Amino acid sequence: GLRSLVSVQGSLAMYAIWRFGSEEQKQQWLPRMAAGEAIGCFGLTEADFGSDPSGMRTRARRDGGDWVLTGTKMWITNGSIADVAVVWARTDEGVRGFLVPAGTPGFTAPEITRKQSLRASVTSELVLDDVRLPADAMLPGAAGLSGPLSCLNEARFGIVFGALGAAHDCLETTVAYARSRQIFDRPLAAYQATQLKLADMGLELGKGMLLALHLGARKDAGTLDHRQISLGKLNSVREAIAIARECRAILGAAGITLDYPVIRHAANLESVLTYEGTSEVHQLIIGQVLTGHAAFR
Repeated sequence: GLRSLVSVQGSLAMYAIWRFGSEEQKQQWLPRMAAGEAIGCFGLTEADFGSDPSGMRTRARRDGGDWVLTGTKMWITNGSIADVAVVWARTDEGVRGFLVPAGTPGFTAPEITRKQSLRASVTSELVLDDVRLPADAMLPGAAGLSGPLSCLNEARFGIVFGALGAAHDCLETTVAYARSRQIFDRPLAAYQATQLKLADMGLELGKGMLLALHLGARKDAGTLDHRQISLGKLNSVREAIAIARECRAILGAAGITLDYPVIRHAANLESVLTYEGTSEVHQLIIGQVLTGHAAFR
């Protein structure tokens, strides 16, 4: 939940303003956001358009010198606590981004409750009912879907490492538990079946970290391709959730309690499995690279 808050703040909201905003927009928001004095959110996903944001229904129309936004966004992290929302909307000029300050007439962000995953994270709906914004609320540097999608690449890169962090905590917790848990007068860790499971999980975690570090080196060098980020996101989350589930089983009944972090990580990873691009979408991105054919439709 904390990683999601930080990811949306930095990799989505701040990155969008830094990359596509005017100098005035940057000065207005980035210093306060960097200091944690202002919170941002990123409004792209809609209830019917997650994997296919090109179908978004939220619209922005010109009215004199203003913009008027109408529509809804769904599953927006930080929405209810945000001081500013980066909202993407369809216009006659294509998809454009807008900065919508909290408290703007017609703009509300009701919180989504009754979640069993990412319970520590604030998740909201964004409702825009004829929200009137001045012309300078639009991000001047972003035109088309390439704008918001480039922001998502930044957030996905963070997930490559964040998911492995959850897996590391699960495995570390489980090794310590297996060493101390006595069963049939021996530590649980002394049994072959337990060691085989722990060895496989350690192997997959190590391989995932090597891939993550490799992608990080490419990012530092400026040679990281967005399709490589898909490879990392898919692998990290897939292996992390498998590790969390296996660790839960080794802990037995204790694994479903909050005395240990494993079930919390497992539940949270269920959300990470589908947000910032579902596993299937990332598989198809990789498949397109391998075959030269797009199979999204």
